Amino acid sequence: MDTNKQNRIVIVGGVAGGAAAAAKARRTDEHADIVMFERGPHVSFANCGLPYYVGGDIAERASLLLQTPESFWRRFRVRVHVRHEVLAIDRVAQTVDVRNLETGETFRQPYDALVLAPGAGAIVPPLPGLPAKNAFVVKTVPDSDAVRLWLEEQKPTQAVVVGAGFIGLETAEALHQRGLHVTVVELQPQVLPALDADMAEHVAQRLRERGVDLVLGDGIAGLETDGAQVVTGVQLASGKVLPAGIVVLSIGVRPELSLARMAGLDIGVAGGIAVDERQQTSDPHIFAAGDAVEVVQRVTGQKVRMPLAGPASKQGRVAGANAAGGDLRFPGALGTSILGTMGISAGRTGLTERDAKALGLNVLVTYTHNFDHASYYPGALMLHIKLVTDALTGRLLGGQVAGESGVDKRLDVLATALQAGMHVDELEELDLAYAPQFSSARDPVIMAGLVAANALRNGLDVITCPTLRERVAAGKSIQLLDVRTPGEFAAGHLEGARNVPVDDLRDRLAELNRDMETVVYCKVGFRGYLAARILQQNGFGDVKNLTGGMLVCPV
Repeated sequence: MDTNKQNRIVIVGGVAGGAAAAAKARRTDEHADIVMFERGPHVSFANCGLPYYVGGDIAERASLLLQTPESFWRRFRVRVHVRHEVLAIDRVAQTVDVRNLETGETFRQPYDALVLAPGAGAIVPPLPGLPAKNAFVVKTVPDSDAVRLWLEEQKPTQAVVVGAGFIGLETAEALHQRGLHVTVVELQPQVLPALDADMAEHVAQRLRERGVDLVLGDGIAGLETDGAQVVTGVQLASGKVLPAGIVVLSIGVRPELSLARMAGLDIGVAGGIAVDERQQTSDPHIFAAGDAVEVVQRVTGQKVRMPLAGPASKQGRVAGANAAGGDLRFPGALGTSILGTMGISAGRTGLTERDAKALGLNVLVTYTHNFDHASYYPGALMLHIKLVTDALTGRLLGGQVAGESGVDKRLDVLATALQAGMHVDELEELDLAYAPQFSSARDPVIMAGLVAANALRNGLDVITCPTLRERVAAGKSIQLLDVRTPGEFAAGHLEGARNVPVDDLRDRLAELNRDMETVVYCKVGFRGYLAARILQQNGFGDVKNLTGGMLVCPV
């Protein structure tokens, strides 16, 4: 770069990607002329905090505003123009056309380097009944202001949230906290479609316990409104109508690609702006970051869309540095994400079982259920971990965690292990912090790794609940062995199971058929593992343990 020439950097869009790009560009080049255009009224706000603002956990609106045009100028000498929309990019002239949305004035801004951070907009399908005064999305601060105003002025008693993803369930909790009866509608047959259904069920169960109604496997067909364009009911594809005094659409987000497309930039196979590891687009003078770009999934190396704040901020930093003449790289992300609602948390990192199988991978799936800290120390709570492992190599592919306490800690350990390319037998060798109030001598992550590694090491097959049920439904002859106590068995067991407690098993081997496929199970999987090893070492050739036990395979 010519050191005698002032580098002109234009950034389109704020929030995580654009704001990070502006700050890093300034740190990289103190003398660059940096200008940012943001279509909305706020340059940088905590969009992940919006549901908590709606619910009242975040009381002050100002807490959501991380930076203002004035603070950006004071600290970074970046000229920020809110309520300014970039209309077009002239790649030959290296200019952008901008409209001031307050005055209607349009002007042309030259650039030497351009950073696109247009983000993603909330999906609002063309439903009958829209627009309506009490149908909202929760994507921006003004969106949340509008929701709060309706709640405070109109005081509705019934809410329908369409979409059971992270934002949808956080919003459902916010409305529930404010005293509304909430119904969540989700087109998929489970809440939290980003997780596997068996792990999402922990959250669904908690929502039902707290009085939230779930309508799963059904879509929204339209809105019933009165003469004043106020929603009174939500029509579902099934024909059912749900009464509603407020509706929040949380169907998902769609990348803002219009500028990139008009400029002729490459759009990738995953439907985002194509960038390399320097966040450079198909034009060497244009960089891009945030929810509109494609991301490398670090486990698979494939390009995906990953609309998450963490990757967006990292991409923005890289894009800003390189726009200013630096040379940073963004290697991709794992998609690590977490939700908290109604006192339970759930999250994922890497590949789900569904993801891995869709890629044709040969996977080992294991479940563990351990307390978040030593069981003898007061307040211990159950933590559920699901690992997805490459069955051929033992490499960890992904993990999911659910529970009331300690979910984030274990998820972060698994994300770190994934980034390091660790195998599950290395998880059991981790040296993690232990005191009774924090963990156990063998942390739940260590136990999860141990269970997966044992299955690989000992040649012990495990079977998941869906697979077992599919095989039984197909008429497969299976010797199903419940190795819990007689009292536990009497309280409920899998159909067709025979009860032989693990402590009696060695003395009752003669009662069992050695020539049949045998599936053993208990409550969480540990006694089943012990029983399977006993059977294996006593000549039973085809033995499988139901991983996770009855906690993931309820009657």
